[in-house]
Amino acid sequence: MNSNASPYQPPRSAITPTSPTQFGEINIFSARGRLGRVRYIGYSVGLMLLLYLAIAIFGGVAAMLGQLDGNSEVLGWLSVGLLLILSLAALIVSIRLTIQRLHDFNASGWWALLMVIPLVSFVLYLVLLIMPGTQGPNRFDHPPPPNTLGVILLASILPLIFVLGILAAIAIPAYQDYKGRAERMQPSAPAQQP
Repeated sequence: MNSNASPYQPPRSAITPTSPTQFGEINIFSARGRLGRVRYIGYSVGLMLLLYLAIAIFGGVAAMLGQLDGNSEVLGWLSVGLLLILSLAALIVSIRLTIQRLHDFNASGWWALLMVIPLVSFVLYLVLLIMPGTQGPNRFDHPPPPNTLGVILLASILPLIFVLGILAAIAIPAYQDYKGRAERMQPSAPAQQP
C-alpha cells in the first residue's frame, strides 16, 4: 500500500456493474439454462395467446363443420382431444420456462413442483416476477441475453391487461348505473289516440 495516497482519493475499481461478455442460449423447449424476468413474462404471455388462438380456431372450425355435417359429435370429441394435447404441450413448455426462471436466481428447478399447489403457486409466481437474476454466471449457465423489443412488447401486455381490467371494473358498473338512471328519467310515452 502506498503511504503517500490520500484517504480522500476516489476508488480505482469499477463502481457500476460490468456487463457480462458471454450470454447463455435461450431454448424454451429445454429445462436447461436461464431466463430473465421480462423474457419469462413475455414468453408466458405469448404462450397463453397462442393457446387461446388455437382454442378459438379449433372451436370455430368444429362449429362450422358441425353445421355443415350432421356428425358434430365426432368433430366435437376430436377438437376436444386436440385441445387437450395442445394444453398439455403448453403446460410442459410453461413448466420448462418456470425451471429456467428459477435457474436465473440460482434456485433448483425442483421448486417448480410447487406450481401444482393452489395458494403456493401464486406466491411462487410473485417470486418469479420479483426476484432479480444472478449477476454473471451461476451454477446453471451464463446470464440470458438482453431482451429484444418483441419480448418487451409481449411482457407489457400483462400490466396492460391488469390496467384494463381495473378500468372495466370501474366503468361497467358506472355505465349501468347511468343507464338505469337515464331510463328512469325518460318520460313515459303518451298513449296514442285512435
